[in-house]
Amino acid sequence: MKQAFRFPLKQHIGEQAVPAIVKGDRIVRGQLLALKKENTLSANIYSSVSGVVLEVNDKQIVIKADERQTEEYIPLKSNTPLELIEEAGIVGLGGAGFPTWAKLSKPFGEGGKIIVNAAECEPILSHNIKCIEENPEQLVSGMKIVMNITRAEEGVIAVKEKHHTAVRRLQEAIAGENMRVVLLPDLYPMGEERAVIREVTGNILPVNSIPIEAGVIVLNAETVCRIWEAVTLKKPLIDKNITVAGKLREDEKPVQVLCDVPLGMSVKDVFDMAGGVAEGYGELIMGGPFTGKRTQMDAPVIKTTGGLIATECFMSGPEKIGLLVCACGADKSRLQELAKSLGSEVAAVRYCKQAKEVKNAWKCENPGKCPGQVQKVLELKREGAQAILISNCTDCSNTVMSCAPQLGLPVYHCTDGALRAVNHPLIRKIHKNKLQEV
Repeated sequence: MKQAFRFPLKQHIGEQAVPAIVKGDRIVRGQLLALKKENTLSANIYSSVSGVVLEVNDKQIVIKADERQTEEYIPLKSNTPLELIEEAGIVGLGGAGFPTWAKLSKPFGEGGKIIVNAAECEPILSHNIKCIEENPEQLVSGMKIVMNITRAEEGVIAVKEKHHTAVRRLQEAIAGENMRVVLLPDLYPMGEERAVIREVTGNILPVNSIPIEAGVIVLNAETVCRIWEAVTLKKPLIDKNITVAGKLREDEKPVQVLCDVPLGMSVKDVFDMAGGVAEGYGELIMGGPFTGKRTQMDAPVIKTTGGLIATECFMSGPEKIGLLVCACGADKSRLQELAKSLGSEVAAVRYCKQAKEVKNAWKCENPGKCPGQVQKVLELKREGAQAILISNCTDCSNTVMSCAPQLGLPVYHCTDGALRAVNHPLIRKIHKNKLQEV
């Protein structure tokens, strides 16, 4: 193998981990590299490979992997399920990265629901659904562990209705258990935490509330599966399931799922596992088309990496473009980055009327339910925009398309490059429950 594996010390919400090794140490797979900072919100970090420590600094640990690797690992030492989850360094694997031990540390009093978010919210991403189709029992067993820890009265698995095989396998796997499957519509952002809670309970949480206030805890599907590994197999979090997609050399397979990719592996090496990136791509995205960030070939896979996408080349944009920022999609800085890649000057910026700022972040008052964007589009046109670049959810995009073209404003979407690369319909408007390219 002889590859350099990089392990950032901050792969989660909260304080970064503290190195537990030094340069020159020989490391084996599953060995603790960095310890969660004591008495803080943090998470342990483990090596996914055996090798020698090349570098330790205040940001990352670098390991030169041995030529030969095995699947064996140093097992965890704790005894109780919650202690094992904490020791394993498990965090939310859907992108947020909140340390899971903290989420589960206070059991419910009466009632209480555990909701598994299996929505596979972003287009293209498909690793959670594939794992459910192939092994739904692991998810159900992980759910039972979490329910026992939290004393939850019910378990709910939320999945998009379109995933017929996954739904059928889940319904078979939960037979006789105190669990149910809730079907979600195929809209973005139907996997957003508050949107899932709304669909399951009928209540929409205020933007400044957290799920526990509604008597629920929401966990990503892969997170629950990794909980099962930690408790049953005493395996630390050292591998990640990833969707690799876009302009790949194997163009007949533009979307691939790679299971148990070692954490710390470079983006380039992961793409090579999928056949390599074709020449002439636009950018590399780590994450999904809506909320992913631009990345580089030498960047490492971290705990929250769910997708790697090589996008189509950028089109030429207008001289001046207006940005319409949605709290559910790409943020202002990401849209500015995309505008620059289009060769366009930003004429003005507006936020969706439902976007509310909460602790230096933006949240939607009612994710996926759009009140209309005509006013914002008119304002952008008045400020000189010759087209608009949006990051809006499916419903918001529909409302933008009801007015922008009539005003002579072409519409670009933050997901365009990624979706074009896999021949996916572009997000523009909804017609008869299907996305249509305009």
